[in-house]
Amino acid sequence: MSQPNVVFDRLPLAERSYVLTALRNETVGGGLLLGAAVIALVWANSPWRDAYTSLTEIVVGPAVLHLDLTLATWAADGLLAVFFFVAGLELKHELVVGSLSDRRKAIVPVVAALGGMAMPALLFTLTVTVMGDTAARVGWGIPMATDIAFALAVLAVLGRNLPVALRAFLLTLAVVDDLGAILVIAVFYSYGFALVPFLLSIVGMGLWILLQRLRVEGWWVYLPLALVIWGLMHASGIHATVAGVALGLLTRVRKDPGEHEAPADRWEHSVRPVSAGV
Repeated sequence: MSQPNVVFDRLPLAERSYVLTALRNETVGGGLLLGAAVIALVWANSPWRDAYTSLTEIVVGPAVLHLDLTLATWAADGLLAVFFFVAGLELKHELVVGSLSDRRKAIVPVVAALGGMAMPALLFTLTVTVMGDTAARVGWGIPMATDIAFALAVLAVLGRNLPVALRAFLLTLAVVDDLGAILVIAVFYSYGFALVPFLLSIVGMGLWILLQRLRVEGWWVYLPLALVIWGLMHASGIHATVAGVALGLLTRVRKDPGEHEAPADRWEHSVRPVSAGV
């Protein structure tokens, strides 16, 4: 007799430990993120709002590399790429050995994520059309994007008493939803697309895959390569966070015989404190 499909059944011990560890490590970072958001909202709506705007518009970075960017851009395209690298590693884990490795279970959070993207966009378009502001319809992608950083922060801080399987489902849904939104941004909201830097970034990703297949170790090899790929993706006009997510998905997640940890798990443990705290 075939077994019924169960979405929130009990996870295997290894997967349960993985999810618990991920959420436990995010608790402090989640609290910092939520606290910083409250401070930013109060500051940006206070009589000192001009100082907040001036801070975000400070330009730093080497102009010779065309990386003289504002602090707001460094946060959105730079630091957030680190966060998406960790998110990509998590999603790769889910796809290969986690809850998304079973297609029957994977379809539920994926469909839920697609619905979570499509419905806000439809409601936004319908609303601005009814109000007669047809020029605003170009912003349909804005309500589509779920801020995965805040979603996972709330899940880490407030979701500790939820069943582990439900938290794994929400984690998967949040990651898939936000990755879909990033693809929408890359396709529909990227201006001044430059083909050569984009193709060079693809070449860099191919080199990343080759190094993984050759079992090359050492952060001193991968970190410079990651920075070059990020810079090329930024220069191409595509949202630079795509580079972070792509490198996460291209990282090996299965252990070799005798290997203590796969690169994806090892790098996630190393990068997560930066992602969660900075």
